[in-house]
Amino acid sequence: MYQIEWITVLRYIIVVLTLLIVWKLVKRFFDYLRHHAFFKPTSMVPNKCNQFLLYISWTHSLYKLSRPEFPVLSLLLQGLLGGCCEVFEKERIFRLYLFHRPVFILYKPETVEVVLSSSTLTDKSVHYNFFHSWLGTGLFTSSGGKWRKHRKLLTPTFHFSILENFIPVFEEQSRVFVSKLKTLTREPWVDIVPLATLCTLDIICQTAMGVKINAQGNENKEYVQATHGISGAIINRAFRPWLYLDTIYYLTTEGKKYRSNLRKVHGFSRKVIKEKRNEMLERNTLKHDETTEDAECQARIRKAFLEFLLEYHFKDPSFTEEFIREEVDTFMFAGYDSTGMALSWILYCVGLYPEVQTKIVAELDEIFQNDIEREVTRDDLTKMKYLECTIKETFRLYTIAPFFMRECNETLKILGHTIYPGSFFLIFPYALHRDRESFSDPEKFIPERFYPENSTERHPYAYVPFSAGPRNCIGQKYAMMELKLLVANILRCLRITSLDPRDKVLVVPYMTLLNTKPLRLRFDTR
Repeated sequence: MYQIEWITVLRYIIVVLTLLIVWKLVKRFFDYLRHHAFFKPTSMVPNKCNQFLLYISWTHSLYKLSRPEFPVLSLLLQGLLGGCCEVFEKERIFRLYLFHRPVFILYKPETVEVVLSSSTLTDKSVHYNFFHSWLGTGLFTSSGGKWRKHRKLLTPTFHFSILENFIPVFEEQSRVFVSKLKTLTREPWVDIVPLATLCTLDIICQTAMGVKINAQGNENKEYVQATHGISGAIINRAFRPWLYLDTIYYLTTEGKKYRSNLRKVHGFSRKVIKEKRNEMLERNTLKHDETTEDAECQARIRKAFLEFLLEYHFKDPSFTEEFIREEVDTFMFAGYDSTGMALSWILYCVGLYPEVQTKIVAELDEIFQNDIEREVTRDDLTKMKYLECTIKETFRLYTIAPFFMRECNETLKILGHTIYPGSFFLIFPYALHRDRESFSDPEKFIPERFYPENSTERHPYAYVPFSAGPRNCIGQKYAMMELKLLVANILRCLRITSLDPRDKVLVVPYMTLLNTKPLRLRFDTR
């Protein structure tokens, strides 16, 4: 018995020693790559004292949050915030290594501006390749010439005159959403996230593809579940390097499920594209002999997103139906997942601060004169000044994209430090939006800070919830119109109470910023 136990212990010792030796060899190998093979050393190397402080801060953050119910991703986020952005506050920039590639973390306005304002630093990092199997090389993941061509093509479809035509869709689906919430007023609490994402999924399907899937009515469950499954699988895989190879990943149970979900989502998109294409041909809506810009503009105003892409496809066959599928799936991804989570955080903040909710309701009562049946117009949306400030303040604290990455393709200097091609930039809005130099009392919820008179002195790159510069979010105006209308119609009928204070809500960086537990709200009739 004791002999067997000693053998077991000896095996563990051998395994540990082997791992230590391998780690030492790998570390030396990457040290060599950093300083000799791939990258010239930069002047910005943290000294040992700063490294020690970083490790202490990181360890302290992990210790505070090391409970079984907290996922690893949230620990990474808290560690990064507690480590890099606090220890290197004075340095205003920090460099980590991802294998042999340096990653520069940017969380100050002047450093973020260098990257986001550049017309050449527009390529996403290789980490976005995980989306290729789902979104191909659409607007979200493409680079270089293809991105520029597609961006130029798609920009007119998000003109205000076209977005205005979507307001009836926003209105219709918001009414369905409010009706569902009214049936839940007797419940002690509601997890708002799944309900909000179903609503935004209905909206994006109708506005982008021109089809009703009635997700809020529990129809098309297969498509809804497949879409949810894909987004979760991608981020899970990104944090498990042993699954990076497709040949290995698709042998796993998760990989097989992911591929099955891909077939369902792609099949749905291709079916809708084909049906819409045939419908347009039958109606003879494609006119090849347009002679004036006005005629083209009017045609675009009457067309939905998918119809505009199909029109372009018929005029230029090089813009294939597969390109259309990529762009449709891209906007489906952006239009339901991120917008649904954004709506959830807005409702949470409104329910958490009664004084803010009172001001919004007063603004809405002044606009609608207590007429809850009147439909929202574009003019109404422009008058919702305080509601817009509330949405912006929510995005500051609960940013839509917790981080995003760009690849450095040219030698440049940031704060006197030389950065060479092949490096990565990680822009960190979650920390940027808490910069005390830009936002006094950064942890306080103060919508008034976004009034125009209170924003004039703020650095233009201190607040980037939709990114900024040439590669900013093309759908940000669409999202703001949609969110303002949804929140307005909810507050015209219901009162919101958030049950969990902010210190009990732990966020985790997935595709968007998520809560680790249900986001509990209570709804009462006004």
